[in-house]
Amino acid sequence: MLRVSFAAALLLGGLFIRPAMAEGAQTAGFPQADWQTATPEDEGMDSAALAKLVAFGKTLRFDSLLITRHGRIVLDAAYDPYKADDLHIINSSTKAVVSTLIAMLHKDGRLDSLDHPVLDFFHDRKIANVDARKRAMTVQHLLNMTSGLDWDEGYNGGAERSIVEMTSSPDWVQYILDRPMAHAPGETFYYDSGNSHLLSALVTRLTGRSAEDFATERLFAPLGITEHAWFKDPQGVSGGGFGLALKPRDMARIGYLYLRRGRWGDQQLLPPDWIEAVSHATISMNAAFDPGLSYADQFWALPDRNVFMTVGYHCQVIMVLPDPDIVAVMTARDFCPFRKLANEISAAVKSDSALPAAPEAAANLAAAVKEVATEARSPVGAVPEIAAAISGKTYTFPPSPVGIRAMTLYLTDADPHVAWDIPERGSENGILHLQSPIGLDGTFRKTAQSHPWQPYTYRAMKGSWVDATTFAVDVQFIGQGEERNWRLTFVGDKLTMKTRGRYGKDVTIEGNVVH
Repeated sequence: MLRVSFAAALLLGGLFIRPAMAEGAQTAGFPQADWQTATPEDEGMDSAALAKLVAFGKTLRFDSLLITRHGRIVLDAAYDPYKADDLHIINSSTKAVVSTLIAMLHKDGRLDSLDHPVLDFFHDRKIANVDARKRAMTVQHLLNMTSGLDWDEGYNGGAERSIVEMTSSPDWVQYILDRPMAHAPGETFYYDSGNSHLLSALVTRLTGRSAEDFATERLFAPLGITEHAWFKDPQGVSGGGFGLALKPRDMARIGYLYLRRGRWGDQQLLPPDWIEAVSHATISMNAAFDPGLSYADQFWALPDRNVFMTVGYHCQVIMVLPDPDIVAVMTARDFCPFRKLANEISAAVKSDSALPAAPEAAANLAAAVKEVATEARSPVGAVPEIAAAISGKTYTFPPSPVGIRAMTLYLTDADPHVAWDIPERGSENGILHLQSPIGLDGTFRKTAQSHPWQPYTYRAMKGSWVDATTFAVDVQFIGQGEERNWRLTFVGDKLTMKTRGRYGKDVTIEGNVVH
């Protein structure tokens, strides 16, 4: 079981249409313990185009890029310092996994109807702001993000007020249920992770088990997913809107389940009517960044491109391209252009049958994959006299969006490292003490991985001197879709930190040395 605060989770941290396969196209069936692999040309794709896509992924701060065609892996790239076997928090792609569990419960008959009123499942709770609109809210409204609940998650702007309040409350489900209604159910779409968390709570109500436990038996085991992590809220409810960690190949298994009409081997895991509903995403997401996006059952869609996907913050994506019979997986530390990626992947498809071998292009693709997996040494700058003076000193900061309350750099030790404190509910004195080795030679130093895997613990750091008073720190939260760059300027007893917050906004905080 994985339990972490939302602050830690933040810092850490596909719909379907039947494949239109050409006559004679071959499929590899369903992956067993591992996936069959093939060259891109074997599956009618262009190695040169995929090499360009790998390089493009580096500019997008990718951690991984995996592409399957006709059921075989044709590209599997891991970007340093992430490794292919590392778990990766998939953020809001968790939502699609939870909705898949809802579909299974409906298939089993444990959920009688997707149009069942939500409040019926929580009749033992005293719920605030109940009116006719809230009584009319159904499971389907939660699935489609059209519940009408008053919510602010920063979608199309905003300040994530509701997420902050929910994750600060002792009972997330109660907080969500108590929200007043802003609209009638079904009236309008608004991206609301509270809807998704209620779906996870509903899984528990219907099964007596957490969504994680139910998924482990009914979804992960049939698909061959043997390793995962999933945090729970203070009441033990598996995170419904975020918090699941999977490996890229296992993310692809979920996409492949949808690509194959909910079937895995000889098991029909998802009901045909669910697949039919998911394949016709018609609800406008009202997305300012792409008006063409549609939504259905916790999945995103580009209907004009016939592309469907699960989407998590900072491009944790399972993308299904039914026409060319492709599943693509991306994990990243920054946002990515869905439409452009879909276009580039489609453009790499040249045929529904095998192409002639292309040894030179294949070698270039292999070199591109190796290049992004290999750490490049970066400049470190001249070490100024101030390095020894600041080493070992502790600087404290007031509360800020950065979250760091204290920092100490040990730059002259035999094993250079950085220690810093952040607020953490449940920790001693409400403070979590962190420590990481730091590379001063232009290469990263990593913390040891925890077993079982825990978010926020696997990090890589390196530092460099920009000038006589400014030290830059590159922090990678491996497998968590997050990175931070701290620019630390030391003047007398003061430390000024410049960095960027969750949505790329520049933040400056000032601290003072502790005497």
